Amino acid sequence: MSLSPSETASTAPVRVAVDVGGTFTDIVLEQEPRRWSAKLLTTPDAPETAVLQGIEELLDQAGLSWPQVSLLILGTTLATNALIERKGARTALLTTAGFRDLVEIGLEDRFAQYDIFLDKPEPLVPRPWRHGITERVDAQGQVLTPLDEAQVVALAGELTRAGVESVAVCLLHSYAYPDHERRIRALLREHAPQLWVSLSSDVCAEIREYPRLSTVSANAYVQPQVSGYLRRLNEAARQRGLRGEPFLMTSGGSIATLQTGVDEPVRLVESGPAGGAILAQHIAEQTGAARALSFDMGGTTAKICYIDDFEPQVSRSFEFGRVHRHLKGSGLPIRIPVIEMVEIGAGGGSIARVNHLGVVQVGPDSAGSSPGPAAYGNGGELPTVTDAHALIGTVTPDRFAVGKVSLQPERARHAIETHLAAAAGLDGPQAAQAIIDVVTENMANAARVHASELGKAAEEHTLIAFGGAAPLHAARLARKLGIGRVIIPESAGVGSAVGFLWAPIAYQAVRSFHQRLATIDHAAVQRLLDELTAGVDTVVRRAAPDAPLSHKRVVFMRYSGQGHEIPVDLPDGPFDAAASRQLDATFAERYAQLYGRSLPHVAPETVSWSVAAQAGARRERPRDHIASGPATAARSSGTRALYDFEQNRWADVPTYERQALDAEQKLSGPALVVEDETTTFVPAGFEARRSRLGSLVLDDIQAASAPRAGKEHAA
Repeated sequence: MSLSPSETASTAPVRVAVDVGGTFTDIVLEQEPRRWSAKLLTTPDAPETAVLQGIEELLDQAGLSWPQVSLLILGTTLATNALIERKGARTALLTTAGFRDLVEIGLEDRFAQYDIFLDKPEPLVPRPWRHGITERVDAQGQVLTPLDEAQVVALAGELTRAGVESVAVCLLHSYAYPDHERRIRALLREHAPQLWVSLSSDVCAEIREYPRLSTVSANAYVQPQVSGYLRRLNEAARQRGLRGEPFLMTSGGSIATLQTGVDEPVRLVESGPAGGAILAQHIAEQTGAARALSFDMGGTTAKICYIDDFEPQVSRSFEFGRVHRHLKGSGLPIRIPVIEMVEIGAGGGSIARVNHLGVVQVGPDSAGSSPGPAAYGNGGELPTVTDAHALIGTVTPDRFAVGKVSLQPERARHAIETHLAAAAGLDGPQAAQAIIDVVTENMANAARVHASELGKAAEEHTLIAFGGAAPLHAARLARKLGIGRVIIPESAGVGSAVGFLWAPIAYQAVRSFHQRLATIDHAAVQRLLDELTAGVDTVVRRAAPDAPLSHKRVVFMRYSGQGHEIPVDLPDGPFDAAASRQLDATFAERYAQLYGRSLPHVAPETVSWSVAAQAGARRERPRDHIASGPATAARSSGTRALYDFEQNRWADVPTYERQALDAEQKLSGPALVVEDETTTFVPAGFEARRSRLGSLVLDDIQAASAPRAGKEHAA
């Protein structure tokens, strides 16, 4: 669908973004000022099938061809799904002798201290496939015990006979001395060339063995599947005429090369959600929402990210596969640059059931794209969130997913009544509403917990909602969180893919190098910074060979004796005595900002060093305007019967075509705003109008006019 009234041929570059999700594959083709989008069911056995089909559909609509595509950006949840569902490769782990059980020992802490039935997440590599290698290096990189190469050669045959597909290599202190890991890779390639090999010194060259080991294990676990998909897609796209190689969205919100995804697929684990956070950042800047809450809900999961001062929260690590929902520490750590967000199993395909306590539970398991919700008619029998919306009338059956899936409400009703309503003591519409209420409360709870972890207040933020299912739940979620304004961007149904088009081409590398600042080796640090800079420049230059590069250098520092460090910016220029003195002062200032005081009597020390390179200047974002005050009433395009849970009856509510609205009109809830990719539900008490640039803005008039308890008490 074109989002511009202009049909004039354009000479602007043709850019394509693809987000492969667990249920849908979203595709956006842009040739400014025009944009087209498509949404197809993901083909899990061969994800490239839906990708290629969707791109060709959009090229046909736009009258373009493959050779005209100047940029193809891919994001995927393949790595995420493989990790969460434990559907990765048969993986072995080679580590220093005596440390093979570290993946189970972890950090020797308890995420729920008083839970005597506490379950820890299972490691990705079972114990029989974990092997200790005779070698030892100290923290300064000095070899204490040479590598037993004969043992590695013997293991190559053993791994082959065991049917191992991928190998993670994580030796003690390999960040300081990577040669032993590199030699193991060379021996495995010589004696077992069919194996994929991941080195911790390449994937995560940082201190702390457990996160490093967990990260490289995850990389090895998903590498055969993700790399195979990327290579097949690249080959098929080239055969169709694509001139350059595809690029990839990383978990940190930047674009990297295809080879980066092949070598380090763990960097793609949160690539789709990261694109959504970039879109929310873009919308927040356009509309002046300095505090925003990004809400991305698709077919399988919901993602929530806090954005303050127009910048998403960024972290050096995150957890996947939490065995206790929302509880920090109950998952396996991955140490990569990542946009900080919480992800829960709450999507359109999330399955609803009555649990052992007799209450309705939704997710975290999903019906996915195959068989999908019952309403798809593809063999799914269990009730899902999509089935609930199909039953109560909030979605348009023949326009669902741009018409790619024709929903069958009667199948949804049968699934809900058969598997949920009777057990819950409800009729069909009541059970459907219960599904919607429960999944919305699940998301609200995740947002509250995440806010408390970050020290933020959800009610102070503007909710920016996108993804195929998010506009159906956004207003309800906002009201539960005390948020007064909701913004639904244009092309919200394929929002993450749109975000890819705004992401910078960038790459970051981190390496641990522990030094006391008072006795720091300036020459050694300068060599390290030069190596990191050359490495990130090489990656970025593959994607942007002629663009000017900018760099950001960060040092992770702490006071001696402390267990964790804080990031401190390091200005450009040579690292000499003057630079280290400035670093000392900057660290003390930054520490005081965070903790209220510095510790001048304690020696500061550096732990890790980071260099990030970015190509080109940041794209200019046009300012948007949200009108206020009087407006004419929008004209509805019809009505639809919608179940009113509070009145326990069906009522006709007006429907509006989103593209027919303009900034001088407004509408009041209850109402439905319909478009090809999604539907926005406007509850009673909300007003909606379009911004100048096309975002749909919902304001909670009911909450704004209600007296606050604090004011009443003061009076």
